[in-house]
Amino acid sequence: MSELKLKSFEIRKDVLKMIYDAKTGHTGSDLSCADILVALYYGVLNVNPENPEALDRDRYVQSKGHAVEVLWAVLADKGFFAKEELADFSAFGSRLIGHPNNKVAGIEMNTGSLGHGLSVSVGMALAAKMDGKSYHTYTLMGDGELAEGSVWEGAMAAANYKLDNLTAIIDRNSLQISGRTEDVMSVEPLADKWRAFGWNVIEVDGNDPDKLQAIFKTVNVTGKPRLIIAKTIKGYGVKMAENAAKWHHYVPSSEEYEIAMKDLEERMEACRHE
Repeated sequence: MSELKLKSFEIRKDVLKMIYDAKTGHTGSDLSCADILVALYYGVLNVNPENPEALDRDRYVQSKGHAVEVLWAVLADKGFFAKEELADFSAFGSRLIGHPNNKVAGIEMNTGSLGHGLSVSVGMALAAKMDGKSYHTYTLMGDGELAEGSVWEGAMAAANYKLDNLTAIIDRNSLQISGRTEDVMSVEPLADKWRAFGWNVIEVDGNDPDKLQAIFKTVNVTGKPRLIIAKTIKGYGVKMAENAAKWHHYVPSSEEYEIAMKDLEERMEACRHE
């Protein structure tokens, strides 16, 4: 049985409940990247909820900030705040808003305006080099986000400064709010582009947290930033939401919610018998 896979579906159930109760959220985007966050937070990231501002902590920046529900669910599960607070998601006066909020322990920066996360992560990784610190910086981007020019400025700078303490992850689900990424703004050949910018590029099944974690744990190539192209399925885990662009920012009806939760429970049961 894969504990990581089981955890990823458990987190997805928390995400669906948050979105259904709040009547807002980016369901497909959250379901797409849940395995990536589980692979990082349950065995890779050096972070401590009892000391969230430790100077030697690893840095995680969620540049695709609209998929915040999965981040809130993971941080609550890890003990950065009480899990009961998830019920307040997007409520008036709540800290748990629709994008990352650094007033909450465990959040490095406010994101949501796409294209900023990588450049800020470059600064964090460069600061670690300058200060002689050993922490690693990770940033998660959406593939639709790659249309932002600032992403490529950050990519060029990271290679220039030889930031081998930086790992960027692209959630490559090939869909964004307005359709297929290749129809909106083509980013292919994606791996070749990043290699041309001087990055160590690795492609992996982004909905397999065990494979993801194995890659995260490998030592990076010296002198090069690392890019993980995580090939995912938007809406993964809920059959009706898989590869459906409309689920990018979609709240399920009561009937859809029940079906979706049943899908996830069946996936969890299958994990237990693997």
